[in-house]
Amino acid sequence: MGIPSIRDINVATGMVPVRKQSRARLVAAAAAGNALEFYDFTVYGFFALVIGKLFFPVQDPVGQLLLAVASFGVGFFTRPVGGLLIGIYADRAGRKKAMILTLGLMALGTAMIAVAPTYAQAGVAGPLILVIARLIQGFSAGGEVGASTTLLIEQAPPNRRGFYASWQFASQGLAALAGALTGVALTASLTSAQLENWGWRVPFVIGTLIVPVGWWLRRTLEEEPPRTPMPKAPTLPLIDVIGNHRRALLSGLGLTIAGTAAHFIIVFYLSIYGVKTLGLPPATAMLSGCLSGAIIFVLAPVGGYLTDRFGRKPLAQVTRVILMLAIYPAFVALNTWPATSTLIIVVALLSSVHAINIGGVGAMLGELFPRAVRATGGAVVYSVGVAIFGGFAQFFVTSLIIVTGSVLAPAWYVIGCGALGLIAVACMDETSHKALDE
Repeated sequence: MGIPSIRDINVATGMVPVRKQSRARLVAAAAAGNALEFYDFTVYGFFALVIGKLFFPVQDPVGQLLLAVASFGVGFFTRPVGGLLIGIYADRAGRKKAMILTLGLMALGTAMIAVAPTYAQAGVAGPLILVIARLIQGFSAGGEVGASTTLLIEQAPPNRRGFYASWQFASQGLAALAGALTGVALTASLTSAQLENWGWRVPFVIGTLIVPVGWWLRRTLEEEPPRTPMPKAPTLPLIDVIGNHRRALLSGLGLTIAGTAAHFIIVFYLSIYGVKTLGLPPATAMLSGCLSGAIIFVLAPVGGYLTDRFGRKPLAQVTRVILMLAIYPAFVALNTWPATSTLIIVVALLSSVHAINIGGVGAMLGELFPRAVRATGGAVVYSVGVAIFGGFAQFFVTSLIIVTGSVLAPAWYVIGCGALGLIAVACMDETSHKALDE
């Protein structure tokens, strides 16, 4: 046997640091897949009218839009399956391998949308390819957050896990902003005929072209060994999560439900609400989305940093209560003074509180579960919560408006889901200063 190296000694004693020069790459590699998902989400929504017209040739324009939105929404059905299967793979084969897999699947789905033939070109095969692409993307997205967030918090310095994990949500904001700006640029520079002929494909081509950078970042990423010996993943991780970590599972679901409901209402629904309910100009919707994305990109890391300094639970509880108290007056103000300036102020204020809140959520979800099932547990709670309370948020809110006859119903949806989040946080232990390997 040879003389052990310094690195061997460090691994054996649990003293393996994350290399300083690799920390920026670590964050970029982990956030790449999540960013691509939200970029696609934004550009698909922006061109939903064009996609509906090209792929679903029904006579009613509203029907075209509904079918286009439905084809996008089917991806939420495969999220929980992807979260479970890719989470298990991440716990058994490693976080890095799972992240490479999710990015590859996401790239495949994006490329399929970019080249999918329209109904006029290929008949029913066109919309079928579109739906299959969304199912693949949904499957990939379900496992992306669990694997990449787990990698971030495990590789981060112990006192900066919240800050590192917060870049997952910051990347969502940046991607939404990039997607919105891409849509605006294409709409401003191309004619309607050009958009329908080929312009709507450009954002998806761009998304496909940036994938090699993300793949390179992940492929060359050095996944440091655990500070303590890696426990063997259970034979049936889901059964283990449900049977032995029920409290963590329910707490994670409550936390995800609250954050997801607020995110989809503030970031996506408010812009639609401004146009459809308040009668504001369509350009207002895009301005609202850009502003919200920019704020989340800037302030989510601030939230992660604050949870490292002052604890996960205090920040999660305070910001959730502030958001619940502010959301109802915000909708009252929008209906009392239905102007673009009102919407911008409301979006800016709500997005700021929401961004700080979700900044610490990534770390909280990962810290709920032990290492052996951390990726599985985190992926399941996140994908299930997002699939139901995010994917169907607009359906739930619209139904509430119809049933109650109140245009303030979206606020009650956020408040109700927020209450579940408060209960979840109350049932959780403070983990910001707890070693992950304990």
